[in-house]
Amino acid sequence: MLLSWCARQAWATETRRAHRTTYRGFWRWGVETGRCEVSAALALPSIKPSPPRPRPTPDDVYRVALATGDARSRLMMRLAAEAGLRRAEVAGIHERDVLTDLTGWTLHGKGGRDRLVPLPDPLALAVRAGLARTGGGWLFPGDDHGHLSPRWVGKVVTDLLPGEWTMHSLRHRFASRANEANPGDVFALQTLLGHASPATTRMYVAVPDARLRAMVESAA
Repeated sequence: MLLSWCARQAWATETRRAHRTTYRGFWRWGVETGRCEVSAALALPSIKPSPPRPRPTPDDVYRVALATGDARSRLMMRLAAEAGLRRAEVAGIHERDVLTDLTGWTLHGKGGRDRLVPLPDPLALAVRAGLARTGGGWLFPGDDHGHLSPRWVGKVVTDLLPGEWTMHSLRHRFASRANEANPGDVFALQTLLGHASPATTRMYVAVPDARLRAMVESAA
């Protein structure tokens, strides 16, 4: 029944993979706690991941959006495009998450995997100025436990971006630009993005055509 139901759903590949993982975990818990004898999810076949299709927001689109937005929305965009934060992480920034030490300013990222994200000085200054405007506490105050909801933050940013570009594509921009500046340092980029696997990180990174051409030329 589970297999038939899953087969009828019009899911994208990665959505189907996520559901399979969820169901396998759920029924494993059911077996381990004695609620059922057999895992129905064992009938679900493995699903190959989709080939990487990174979609970094182009620089000219990003610049126009920055010029169009107000101070609040510009800061939301910068946190995604220049620090690689998810919309939920941007929404939930609190003054206690902004840290400093001898190496500079750092933000405590709170996604699926907590991490420390170094902030460039100009972005750290903008975050601190935003906190000063709100009087401390939440960087983006709202009605979701005191701050804006992730959905609303995503809407604010996406409304400033044309066509297919979204707040998530700004995160792809961060990953692609960081990789271009530091080629080969996959594990550092994986840590910055808060991914459990480097395979996930690869899906965010667009390899520049110039690097591909240079590789072919060097081989020739």
